[in-house]
Amino acid sequence: EKRLGKGAQERLRDQYLPIIANQSRYSKRLPIGTEEVLKNFKRQTLVDFYNDWYRPNLQALIVVGDIDPKATEQTIVKLFSDLKNPPSVRPRVKYPIQLTGKNQYFLGTDKELTLPTIQVLAKYPHEKLVTRQDMRQNLCKSIFNYILGERFADLSKKPNQPFIQAGADAGGFMANIDVFSTQLTAEPQKLKEAFKTVWTEIERVKKYGFTNAEIARAKTSILKNYEYALGEQDKTNSADYVGEYTRNFLENEAISGIQYEVSLSKQQMAGITARDLKDCVSRYMLDTNRDILVLAPTKDKALLPSETDILGWMRDVQKTEISAISDKENKTSLIKEKPTGGTIVKQSKDEALNLTELTLSNGVKVYLKPTNFKNDEIFINAFSPGGTSLYPDSDYMSATAASEFVYNSGLGDFTLSELQKYLTGKRVSVSPYIGERNEGFSGMSSIADLETAFQMIQLYFEQPRKDVETFKSELEKAKVAIINGKSNPSTVFADTIAAVLGNHNIRRAAMSAEMIDQIDLERSYQIYKDRFADASDFTFTLVGSFDVEKISPLIAQYLGSLPTIARKEEPRDLNIHIPGGKLERTVKKGIEKKSTVKLVFSGKYEYSPKENVSLSALSELLTIRLLETLREKESGVYGVSASADYSKYPENRYSINIEFGCAPENVEKLISATNDVIMELRKSPISSEEVQKVVAEDLRSFELQSKENGFWLSYISGHLLLNDDLKAVFAYPDLLKSISPASLKEAADKYLTGENYARFILDPEN
Repeated sequence: EKRLGKGAQERLRDQYLPIIANQSRYSKRLPIGTEEVLKNFKRQTLVDFYNDWYRPNLQALIVVGDIDPKATEQTIVKLFSDLKNPPSVRPRVKYPIQLTGKNQYFLGTDKELTLPTIQVLAKYPHEKLVTRQDMRQNLCKSIFNYILGERFADLSKKPNQPFIQAGADAGGFMANIDVFSTQLTAEPQKLKEAFKTVWTEIERVKKYGFTNAEIARAKTSILKNYEYALGEQDKTNSADYVGEYTRNFLENEAISGIQYEVSLSKQQMAGITARDLKDCVSRYMLDTNRDILVLAPTKDKALLPSETDILGWMRDVQKTEISAISDKENKTSLIKEKPTGGTIVKQSKDEALNLTELTLSNGVKVYLKPTNFKNDEIFINAFSPGGTSLYPDSDYMSATAASEFVYNSGLGDFTLSELQKYLTGKRVSVSPYIGERNEGFSGMSSIADLETAFQMIQLYFEQPRKDVETFKSELEKAKVAIINGKSNPSTVFADTIAAVLGNHNIRRAAMSAEMIDQIDLERSYQIYKDRFADASDFTFTLVGSFDVEKISPLIAQYLGSLPTIARKEEPRDLNIHIPGGKLERTVKKGIEKKSTVKLVFSGKYEYSPKENVSLSALSELLTIRLLETLREKESGVYGVSASADYSKYPENRYSINIEFGCAPENVEKLISATNDVIMELRKSPISSEEVQKVVAEDLRSFELQSKENGFWLSYISGHLLLNDDLKAVFAYPDLLKSISPASLKEAADKYLTGENYARFILDPEN
């Protein structure tokens, strides 16, 4: 586990942790421990630790779920009441981090870092959440962070910004201290300009605070989230309650209950003013107990700022004339005029699936599955055949960028920033996509905001925006990140795998600066408009808390009015798949003594529900066997996974991917052990106990997933896209139960032959 965490970030963290932890014990007691301890500890040390700290007066037992409270309490009393505290207990010493008032600076470089970052950390005492006043301060902080996030999001969308990424917020940090963090990433030659740009926003907040419009938006958004939680209180996950009770036990956080919390939040939020937010500024944006961290690639060392440089930049910004933020008047409507709409020309219902199918007058098909899994949640999916496959390789990059270009440009008369402000307080999101074989939309909304979601879909069809200058800036940032990412071993390894498995086709290659240069935004816009010119072959799926009869008029009005030209399209078979035969690539990158292994079995496939279940079960059994061998028996890995992928179109294909990390000297031994496990699966009997374990876990997973809107959206839209039988879901449990040792052995012998086998290894440079 410690080996897997090694890399540039860990090496630098070990250097700056004593600084930001003020030389406290926390800088020497990371939970993973030291390599020396891990390699040389004595058994008695573990026994002593257990006896010292695993005792009833330091423990709590929390049980939440579908239980009989009295019976559960009786069981707990029976099992745990005889536990005794030791006669003499080791005192629990606290080691608070002392805030001394001093400012500190750290500059660290590493050859595997990709881009320089600067962080300014202003530390202050940890804020508890126990009293009503604590709650008020927490709400103030939430507003403070919301507005800062909004400001930096707006700033990042402006063309030609000198930073790649920037932001600031206040929050938890370590032990008894919290931190206000300002961070930025930039090219080395732009660090000065980037820092001054970011610090100007910090000084703007210090000087002027926040506008009433900003505060109002933040309040609306935060309260909306509270109200949503209240509305879903009877559908809250057990794990959420466990988290709340755990924080109460460990941190003494109050358990107020969502009804009281919402009521109190509304009362206190109403009284929070711009002056209160100004107090947050003086509370968090401190000039003392401040640490400055500069982390950068070794190659950029000569261009990095000293502490004197950064303090000078801060003073320069303070001397600059900074203007206040002026909020533009918000637009009040997405669309100027509601559409006349179409009609529902056909309606049918599958009673078993509780699935209604509508055909609209413009050819659009809509599938509706109302559920009661949540009280106010609707998921939306739409697809149409075509995608980037219809365009030549020369247009591929422009086609790939098209939907993101349009999304980042805004919608209708709204820029993206204006749109996000307009949607404040609404639970709605819609985004277009263009995949390889289809295009469409993904989204979600509340019941009240479903009309807004439909309006957004209408505008994405009829009034897509193009903001060339803003998106060009985003592309330039992406190029910088890609070029500098080549110093990251994991990135180089992933790029190599993508190139080899994709047969070096541009449509499977990892993104490169040269590929970004191929993007023609005018062509991207043309392709987007072409993909969304015809709604007649679109299929929409809605799943969630709605009444079919109540939302049908909205569907007819908006989706029924979408433009159509009645064309017939089918995606093109690009004939791209994993090459056959045996492949091997070793990448030597990185200085840490660790390796990564990826093994891929692939080939042609006979797609069917039964075969899909068998292949997935085989990968799960393989994971169990590999964990037993590579982790438990060989002690060679922390974790290992085997996963299966399969496709129906454009061709029935499958792949099984095995991945693990290990010490370089163990690579060949563990690959050999992996192959032995595979051979045993193919040649030796599989126990019924193993099969029962896989089946039981899958049945339980299916039981839980089938009570989630996301599962049904994915299932229905996925089966419609692939022309699969929608009623297959009813046969799934029986298909799982039909899995036998013999059928899994047959699957192993079919899919793990090694006839088409790719082996990838990431080793350190030396």
